[in-house]
Amino acid sequence: MDDITRAPDAEIGQTPSGTDRVPARVRRWGTFGAGIAVALFVVGLVVIISQGQPPLTADEVQTRIDEALASLTPAPARSQLVYDAIRPSLVLIQTDVAEAGADPDITSSPHAGLGTGVIVDRDGSILTSLHVVDGAETITVTFADGTSSAASIAVSQPENDIAVLEPDELPADLVPATLGNPNAVRIGSEAYVVGNPFGLYSSISAGVVSGLDRSLEVSEGGPRLDGLIQVDAAVNPGNSGGPLLNRDGQVVGIVAALLNPTREDVFVGIGLAVPIDVAGGAAGLPPY
Repeated sequence: MDDITRAPDAEIGQTPSGTDRVPARVRRWGTFGAGIAVALFVVGLVVIISQGQPPLTADEVQTRIDEALASLTPAPARSQLVYDAIRPSLVLIQTDVAEAGADPDITSSPHAGLGTGVIVDRDGSILTSLHVVDGAETITVTFADGTSSAASIAVSQPENDIAVLEPDELPADLVPATLGNPNAVRIGSEAYVVGNPFGLYSSISAGVVSGLDRSLEVSEGGPRLDGLIQVDAAVNPGNSGGPLLNRDGQVVGIVAALLNPTREDVFVGIGLAVPIDVAGGAAGLPPY
């Protein structure tokens, strides 16, 4: 039988490869010593802090905890974050309707000629509802920085009650809104509406998505809007054309109308919006 060759036994204190290794006893004492040093440091720190002071009672400890918690700044409300996100992109729309052939019901309304729009691209295109500007003799838009400009209708889509406005002058700081995915909206999702109800500039209302795929005939004999988003966030005259936002401050729709079984032009719980993928097509925006 062939002789079997084996490696020589490793020397004590060496690894099999021949390199030095630390004896187990030394390793244990090193770890233990480090632990003692840390413990002594902690004890010394406690002594220094409490030196010359009586120990805190349980009530004093609780009081200090309460004071520390009270000093913390709470996180802002979700509605505040949504408002801050859309505010720079919001537009107030004011119109003058030509007298010739004007609808007497429209011209007699104290809130006629008011609406909302939202900037959707770097060119300053403004999305709004067509019925806000249809038939207007003049259109004036006011941006978030307070500057105003005349505007004209660049694109109109009566079948969706959507218009794209082109302002003559742009603000120095142009901030397009962030668009969201309307297909991600579900019944019960948070819903926020920001606009200019009754001319109250830049107002926010909050609620939830109450229904999907709703239909509405905007006016007698007019186009029928389908696939609308229903919300219970307050919508009133002046909100038309404004953004419907999700909880991330993204535009998921353009406010189109409010439903009211009476002849009073006030909100009773049902607002409707055109999904942004439909509305944005008028401005040449790609689908989400």
